[in-house]
Amino acid sequence: MMSEEAGVRPTETADEPPPAPPPGGLALLLRSLRSRNYRLFFGGQGISLTGTWMQQVAVSWLAYRLTGSALILGTLGLVSQLPTLLFAPVAGVMADRWNLRRTLVLTQALAAVQALVLAVVTLTGVVTIWHLFALSICMGVINAFDMPTRQAFVPRMIERPEDLGNAIALNSTLVNASRLVGPALAGLLIKTIGEGPCFLLNAVSYVPVIGALLAMRLPPSAGPSRHPSLAHGMREGFVYAFGFPPIRAILLLLALTSLMGMSYGTVMPVFAHDVLGGGADTFGFLMGATGLGAMLGALYLASRRSVVGLGKLLSFGGGLFGVCLAAVSFSHSVPVALVCMMLAGLGMMLLIASGNTVLQTIVDDDKRGRVMSIYTMAFLGMTPFGSMIAGSLAEAFGAPGALIVGGSCCLLGSVVFALQMHRLRPYIRPIYVRKGLIRETAAS
Repeated sequence: MMSEEAGVRPTETADEPPPAPPPGGLALLLRSLRSRNYRLFFGGQGISLTGTWMQQVAVSWLAYRLTGSALILGTLGLVSQLPTLLFAPVAGVMADRWNLRRTLVLTQALAAVQALVLAVVTLTGVVTIWHLFALSICMGVINAFDMPTRQAFVPRMIERPEDLGNAIALNSTLVNASRLVGPALAGLLIKTIGEGPCFLLNAVSYVPVIGALLAMRLPPSAGPSRHPSLAHGMREGFVYAFGFPPIRAILLLLALTSLMGMSYGTVMPVFAHDVLGGGADTFGFLMGATGLGAMLGALYLASRRSVVGLGKLLSFGGGLFGVCLAAVSFSHSVPVALVCMMLAGLGMMLLIASGNTVLQTIVDDDKRGRVMSIYTMAFLGMTPFGSMIAGSLAEAFGAPGALIVGGSCCLLGSVVFALQMHRLRPYIRPIYVRKGLIRETAAS
């Protein structure tokens, strides 16, 4: 399959839209929705992601109900995310070569089948922990190809390059709006009728996003072209990403945060049950509070007119995430825990979306898929090991102890990144100047 990016990009066509005056107010916040393809994607994803979050909460709760073990929860997180670490480098090379839309249609269809099988075994009462392990591995392989392809596809849907940062922020808003709705809805459904309906609704939710992808009008692809070997493409991507200090620093910070902080969801069922004395609904509300904070962070990023200054938000967001993650461990009150998780979600989003936007801005187009696959490895590939660490710490010291250790490591990593900022600016500034994001005489 050939990729759309091998052909004429939207911004290079003869009918390229003329520069528009900077919008204000709500138009500024939603400016990337001027692109028809992105509007379709945005609408389809909104439904699909809600189902995805419902399934994630239902799988965690079902695993804990079947086993009562925090260590099993951590192991399940490991096997569900490990394929991302193993297959993402290959997926990144393929994302730079394949037809991105066709790849996304395929991954979304396979994800729907996975959710449907999970629904069937749960609703028929035959589900065991081994079903969850096997189906989680399948979903991990699907995500390994879906995530970098999805990241590389975002710039292809945007008609105006200056809207890219806004599109990434709006996509993050969508992810976290669904994080707010999906877990809370899942918690209520699990409490009343069980986990099975969550899986069934997730399977149905993939239909709108597949329809949106098929309805897009994309520029024509180029004819067949020769590519270097897969091994050469992977090696070239790693050398480029880790040889450029700003990309390397962002990826390392994301990897550390993912390893030690992003796995908080692994111990949240234990925290909700053993510390707060709640049930599935409490777990769902805790995850939903994180989504609310993340959505607020994404809305703030969407309202920004420029990517300039996002480096400071990167370090601030990581630090806030770490502090609040540690702080929630001291809470024995549901309202206080909800506030802490909301602020943790805010910091998490400032870190993730700012890092994504800076990477997408400074990366070379012909290596975008590979860099975003490494981003996926840093963001999701470390989570399996983080899940095992979090589960082991929770088993040994309780859920609060696991949260304290994870939050402290995230805070330390953000401080180190902040101290490196003055060394990274000289690398980023010429790229911003070349792309017209800052004037030659401006400070980056």
